[in-house]
Amino acid sequence: MQARNRVVIESGRKKVFASALDWPGWSRSGKTEPDALRTLSEYEERYRQVAAIAGDEQLPDRFEVIERLKGSGVTDFGVPDRVAAADHELMTEAECERQVELLRATWSVFDAVAATVSAELRKGPRGGGRNRDKIIEHVVQADRGYGRMIGVRTPPFDSFDSGAVQAHREAIFAALPLLRDGEPGRPNGWPARYFIRRAAWHVLDHAWEMEDKDLTGEEA
Repeated sequence: MQARNRVVIESGRKKVFASALDWPGWSRSGKTEPDALRTLSEYEERYRQVAAIAGDEQLPDRFEVIERLKGSGVTDFGVPDRVAAADHELMTEAECERQVELLRATWSVFDAVAATVSAELRKGPRGGGRNRDKIIEHVVQADRGYGRMIGVRTPPFDSFDSGAVQAHREAIFAALPLLRDGEPGRPNGWPARYFIRRAAWHVLDHAWEMEDKDLTGEEA
């Protein structure tokens, strides 16, 4: 287990992301690097739920920025878009298994939140005011697109077909250990570390969005 919390910083003109390299999905943004790091720290307890599901709760207590990347328009739009040099690191079998378990855990959190929040969510600028089912569809289908970046192509499926969704996820989980050498799974694709942290970020970002916009208990 890492004694330090290795962080990659991605800076656009308007937005900066701080992403914990060894804790996929723990990634937050701010207007500046200090803002992003502060928000990352504030989300530690929320991320601890993911780590607990994966059986790995010993989060390091200090951040260490190991790499800084120049962001893009996509960064400013609100997506951690850049592949870091550290994303190409070889993962041992044990570390790859650990990261895959954390990715699985982000989906467990997402599914649990989706099953309990209100169908209609509180309106606001974030997420364009989408309701629960639109968010579910967006996250599931985006993940299918992400899969192509590591060479996993699943045929089109209904976002609410639990069997098809799980089959897609299992195809992802099976492919990742084959890519632990740090090389992309296809030409112009993503290395496994980046895929895991990008996919986990997207799943958790929308799980937390649904939690924050939940109207359960307010509808009466």
